[in-house]
Amino acid sequence: MNWTMRGGELDVVVRQGSLIVVCEVKARATEEFGSPLEAMTALKQQRVRRAGYAFVRQLGEPGVTLRFDVASVLGTQLEICEDSF
Repeated sequence: MNWTMRGGELDVVVRQGSLIVVCEVKARATEEFGSPLEAMTALKQQRVRRAGYAFVRQLGEPGVTLRFDVASVLGTQLEICEDSF
């Protein structure tokens, strides 16, 4: 389930200890209109960052580390780009 706030949403949030990973999922059937990673524009990165930091603030737990990944799905191929932005 997506986590939503005014002005943004998070596709996937995963936690392992003090590390919180926000993973944005971009999918395309083909590269006809560009790759899934090309859809991760600077504006989209900014929105995901803002929502990620809001999520962490809502947790209210000190000492967590936040990382932003992108899951690129092209057809049936999945590629995870860790620490993308």
